[in-house]
Amino acid sequence: MDAISIISNAVDVVHDYIGFIMIFLLMGAHLFMTVRTRFVQRKTFKAIKLSVTKDSDSHGDISPFQSLATALASTIGTGNIIGVGTAIALGGPGAVLWCWLTGVFGIATKYAESLLAVKYRVESKDGRMLGGAMYILERGLKMKWLGVLFALFALFASFGIGSGVQVNAISSIMNSAFNSKDALMINMFGHDLSVVSVIVGVVIALITAAVIFGGIKSVSKVCEILVPAMAAMYIIGCLIILVMNFVYIGDAIVLIVKSAFSPQAATGGFIGSTIMIAARYGIARGLFSNESGMGSAPIVASAAQTRNSVRQAMISSTGTFWDTVVVCLITGLVLVSSVVKDPSSFHGVDGDKLTFMAFQQLPYIGTPILVIGIVAFAYSTVLGWSYYGERCVEYLFGTKGMIPYRIFFVLVLLIAPVISLDLVWTLSDIFNSLMAIPNLVALVLLSGVVVKETNYYLYGNRLDEYDKSI
Repeated sequence: MDAISIISNAVDVVHDYIGFIMIFLLMGAHLFMTVRTRFVQRKTFKAIKLSVTKDSDSHGDISPFQSLATALASTIGTGNIIGVGTAIALGGPGAVLWCWLTGVFGIATKYAESLLAVKYRVESKDGRMLGGAMYILERGLKMKWLGVLFALFALFASFGIGSGVQVNAISSIMNSAFNSKDALMINMFGHDLSVVSVIVGVVIALITAAVIFGGIKSVSKVCEILVPAMAAMYIIGCLIILVMNFVYIGDAIVLIVKSAFSPQAATGGFIGSTIMIAARYGIARGLFSNESGMGSAPIVASAAQTRNSVRQAMISSTGTFWDTVVVCLITGLVLVSSVVKDPSSFHGVDGDKLTFMAFQQLPYIGTPILVIGIVAFAYSTVLGWSYYGERCVEYLFGTKGMIPYRIFFVLVLLIAPVISLDLVWTLSDIFNSLMAIPNLVALVLLSGVVVKETNYYLYGNRLDEYDKSI
């Protein structure tokens, strides 16, 4: 076995180990913050109303809705579509309920980390608002060294999970649609490359450069339009399928609930499962889908125009609601009801193909809706993570590092579709998990601040009051 194989195997072991640990840490944080905030989830509909209410005379760079849209851009992605199918294939239909529950409890964590991000944000010399776990750790806990670690982990993750993996997924989908037989190939630098992959890399790199070189205002404006449009198109497609599967929805819901809490033998188109397996894959999909507790979304939450920390925290928390409680649940219902409807057609189907088969129930438009949705979701993730990575670079190296970062980020987008870097992607996934640890430390140690702010502004009915310290 060569050195690369040894390193790759070791990284895979670390990846699996950290992923298992993170499930307990993140779910524990969700439950802890739910209790500490007195189940702030019950204020979700009020938070949704606030998300579309302008607060333009407050401090900040972008509107509250633009902040939410940018955060959603980085979280709503292939995991909400293909990832849910994989969770069901591996964990059975019960995985859908466990995924949904992580979203419900994750709302409290997203609320808490966003509150702290606004509370401890700073204003740059040129008037921009900067925040995130690194500033929380430095200003709230005087632990700059831990803030530096968070920024480094997030920076590395932005090149993998945040860019390379996404554009690679776009390339894979487009090749399946237009070059499935590898007929369109070109030789470049001694390697046979797919023409489709080359085109994908060039196009994504160019349109991303045009957006991110305009800064957060440019990124947020694109996300403000793209995120609602892509989500609406995908949800409408799901709802049409649910109407077609209407008579099977009741059976699907019963099966999901029963499978989540009882051992399930292999039936119909599903593999056999246990409570632990269903919980493992469902919780894992929910946790890493909405990124609650990971520390990413608060970076953009801190840029929002808001009069106090709680107001923006409530708006940011709706991101988890839309991502997991709504989108992942609808996807799960579509898949399970489709299998219940025609179990023989779905028997033994891999998770990554489950969603494609379900959407093929829509003649002519099903597959295009899914393909366009996945491409749009993946691209929006690139935009959201470009901002996260840029803020981490600025924290570590100052404004002089921003232009080099943007250039390197675009180069990654250019080459990622035509190369295979499984080891790099696995490492970036590890960094994505590691960045959550400093963030969770801040959440637990500063939970008293969260409680104090929440009691004053939310439960004290002072959401419209200005916080002069912001």
